[in-house]
Amino acid sequence: MSTKTSLTPQEQQAWAAALDDEYRSHETYQRVIRDFGPVRPFINIVEAEARHISALLALCARYGVPPPPNRWRELAPRFGSVHDACVAGVQGEIENVALYDGLLLATPRPDVLEVFQALRSASQDRHLPAFRRCAQRG
Repeated sequence: MSTKTSLTPQEQQAWAAALDDEYRSHETYQRVIRDFGPVRPFINIVEAEARHISALLALCARYGVPPPPNRWRELAPRFGSVHDACVAGVQGEIENVALYDGLLLATPRPDVLEVFQALRSASQDRHLPAFRRCAQRG
């Protein structure tokens, strides 16, 4: 039995939005590492973003949803300094938490809710504090 036909358009849009945001974060943090070297917290968080993408892609595969392309490979922003990147990281993680707050309302599926909640928590509880510490260091 295919689960693809049982997905609502709202659920498909939620996956697409989540993946697009995780792609953006991953590519942005990779760009910072390419520009400034293996600096913290980017070297740790970029690996977490890759795991987030993998978790979302696994859901796509489970439900037969084709993943959206990663449009951020060539669009990742550049920053004048690591500090500027950390300040942007704070804002990006705040926006990520808000995105997941909305996405958690898009589906009743327990497996999807578990992934969305885990990704939201990672942003709120780990990434955001790391970027705030970095931004405060100046």
